[in-house]
Amino acid sequence: MLMTKETIDQLAGYLGSTPIPEDFDTFWAARMAEADQVSLDYSVSPSEIPAFDTCDYLDFWFRGMNGARLYAKYVKPRSDRPIPLVLQFHGYPGASRSWLEQSSYAGMGCALLALDCPGQGGLGDDPGGYAGTTVTGHIVAGLDGPPERMYYVRLHQNIRVLCRIVRELEGIDQKKIYINGASQGGGIGIACAALNPGLINRAAILYPFLSDYRLVWELGADQIAYEGLRYYSRWFDPEGTRQEAWFAKLGYIDTKNFAHLVCCPVLFGTGLADEVCPPASQCAVYNNLNCPKRRHLFEGFGHEEIQDFDDLILDFFGREDALL
Repeated sequence: MLMTKETIDQLAGYLGSTPIPEDFDTFWAARMAEADQVSLDYSVSPSEIPAFDTCDYLDFWFRGMNGARLYAKYVKPRSDRPIPLVLQFHGYPGASRSWLEQSSYAGMGCALLALDCPGQGGLGDDPGGYAGTTVTGHIVAGLDGPPERMYYVRLHQNIRVLCRIVRELEGIDQKKIYINGASQGGGIGIACAALNPGLINRAAILYPFLSDYRLVWELGADQIAYEGLRYYSRWFDPEGTRQEAWFAKLGYIDTKNFAHLVCCPVLFGTGLADEVCPPASQCAVYNNLNCPKRRHLFEGFGHEEIQDFDDLILDFFGREDALL
């Protein structure tokens, strides 16, 4: 289906097809309480990139749930006063971008922490322990066990630990903690803002992944990033007798189900020709946001770099009255 601004308007009341578990809020409150019991253990050291007079390039390691050892690139401009911090989350599957790309925020006077999601393309290690197969995608990692053992559940818990550490970092303005994420990073960013409302000040979200799994399935878009759904179904539930059960479990990690918990302003972008993360699934996320929000639609753009959206972030993070 060709998406236009008019068809997006017709989806203004669409809140999604994937069920939201009745205990969603209490489930995640319990998971955050578990993450809050983890002792903070982290280190910051010079990276392989030599420091400049104006900026330091740092390796940031920390311990997460069950001893996971996680990594983030830390770019910190030198300043005599507290500076904003951007938490940046990458696309799927992959890792944080190069040090050169991560340096862009330093020009705005912002520090940046760019997490590598464990088990994908970067550094860091999570011992795992998920019941059943991971097939080819992390969406279904742990789907055969209890929901609290799923890959993205533990990732959100590890990000909670990271957010606790952020509160301790020297030289950071705690009133200006921002999120930037596209695709997987957009989905993770929504969840991070939802689960850490007292910390996150605003979030820039571009074509979020991990969104409205049932709709993705019904549209036949369970390929590329969402291919784990198709493989799981064909290999382990070919007759569809367990479909309701696994969609219910996926509801715990559906981006649209986190949206109602987001309090901070959100800048949201969608490429109308996106074939990886269907625009309708993104509508489910956006429509469930009850916070200050603004969406930009990019005709002709798919799941790709959208420079105009990048430029919007300059104003969004740079001016306190932007969007409001």
